Amino acid sequence: MADFLKNVFGGAKPEQPAAKKADADFADFAAAPEPVPEAVPQAATLAGSGGPAPTGRPYTKWYNVHERHSLSEFKAEGAILVAAGLIFLFHILGARTNRSKARAWMRANAPLLKSEFALVGFGEVPTMDSSADEELLKEKSLFEFATYASGRQNTAFMDVKLTLTKRFNPIVNAAETAASFFSDMFAPPADVMEAFLYPFDGKEELTVPSVPGSGEVRAAREGKSTYDGFVWAVVHKERMQKVREERYDVTLASTRDHPKLPGWLTVMSENSEITDALLTAELTAALVAAGDAFEYLIVTDQPTEKPKTLDETNPRKRLFLRHRLPADGGYDRLLPLLSHFVRLPDTLVQSAHFRPEVMKKVRATREAMVAQIKKTHEEERNEERIAEKEKARKAKRDAELKGRDAKAQKKYLEKEKEKELRRTQKKMTMRA
Repeated sequence: MADFLKNVFGGAKPEQPAAKKADADFADFAAAPEPVPEAVPQAATLAGSGGPAPTGRPYTKWYNVHERHSLSEFKAEGAILVAAGLIFLFHILGARTNRSKARAWMRANAPLLKSEFALVGFGEVPTMDSSADEELLKEKSLFEFATYASGRQNTAFMDVKLTLTKRFNPIVNAAETAASFFSDMFAPPADVMEAFLYPFDGKEELTVPSVPGSGEVRAAREGKSTYDGFVWAVVHKERMQKVREERYDVTLASTRDHPKLPGWLTVMSENSEITDALLTAELTAALVAAGDAFEYLIVTDQPTEKPKTLDETNPRKRLFLRHRLPADGGYDRLLPLLSHFVRLPDTLVQSAHFRPEVMKKVRATREAMVAQIKKTHEEERNEERIAEKEKARKAKRDAELKGRDAKAQKKYLEKEKEKELRRTQKKMTMRA
């Protein structure tokens, strides 16, 4: 009873569990003492009792960027920056040079254009004498500049385009120069002026839309600004092959040397009377003064690309002039050529009316071209009709085969094969 009460009120001590008998195999590990950490002396003890104790990580050279790195580690980045700087410098200088050359051409030719046309440039009002010459030129890109002129008798309008070398991109410029050495397909880069003049022939609206009131003006001019249509050109002999490859219209004319011209120039004409009327002493002097900078002067009423439809064969009278810009900026020797080109429509209206025999030969060439186009179109239509018939025959054959059983289909195919064989034998017999 006493033991029970002690257990209830906690008087008795709990019995201790018996000690577990140690395993003989693990006697060595059980007897090993626990590891005790070794005491580390304080920094103050190592440095001496007189020095202050450090409060953080000690200072090293890794805190200085100039000690951790050197410029030799950035060679690639330096080369990239130098290359980018050179490209940027060439871009700025090349673009500035192109703009300077375009403005120089405009300053040299603006007085002539202003004296010949009522409107020069892209303004909405007629040109005034006080307008700056540089404002008459429009920059289309870093190597293309353009100007426009209109308001002249016998001339609807004239477009002028300056195409300069890509000085702002030395990589592309070098590639084009290298390509011109290896292949004749690529022309060497050059600064070129191209002028396109459109006389009044009723087709100028296909290029520039008409404005209100232009119909009355055209009706008043009808019959006064016309001339016979033909193809005539003066071409530098070094450019003759390239011109024939690029333009269809000059292929209609025959090439002949002329005693009035120097040996490096040739005439491309459909008739000798046309040459006698257009190759004046003034033009010859202008060509000789231009020298090797001149490339071609073309009077044409035919398209530059070979026509594929009858609508493209309709005559459209145009005049083309192309010459290189002088590297020394001497535009005085080129001014007579541009002046004659601007006034050439007046010469055509006065002199380009030839005998019926001459124009009959000219029209014969065009009629042969039209007949060839008609023949080509007729052959294409015949091929289309044959293809449609073959398609209908095949559809009918497939429908007949679809409605038959396997045996009937086999018999039908054998019969068709025999028929094709007889047709082939008949053709061979007829050829023999």
